[in-house]
Amino acid sequence: MNGYQLTFYTEQNRKCGHLTFCEWILQEVRKRGIRGATVISAAEGIGHAGAHHAAHILKLADQPVQVILAVTESEANEILEAVRAENVHVFYTRAPIEFGLLGEEQPPKKARTFFRFHRSMGSKLG
Repeated sequence: MNGYQLTFYTEQNRKCGHLTFCEWILQEVRKRGIRGATVISAAEGIGHAGAHHAAHILKLADQPVQVILAVTESEANEILEAVRAENVHVFYTRAPIEFGLLGEEQPPKKARTFFRFHRSMGSKLG
């Protein structure tokens, strides 16, 4: 399938209303049924305005973050329009890509539960 890779470059503390930009954009992705978004935290970077951004031991608010989406053309347009409508100041790139799935879909693995102590079914407490 052909589409676009949308990548938003922001900081951990960038807000969109009462949510961080990352929380907000992921909420928008889910609302639209878009399947696949990745948030990557970086150690440091230089922003589009030339400012240095870095994660600090006691303060992660300035940590650079990327939100990456692989989307169709219409999904890309929808997401970009939603960001414009919210008037969020954020840098992005939009690059044409080919994407798809390979291999067979694996059935979900059953959660394994580990118990430290086992009781026999017939034991009585008391």
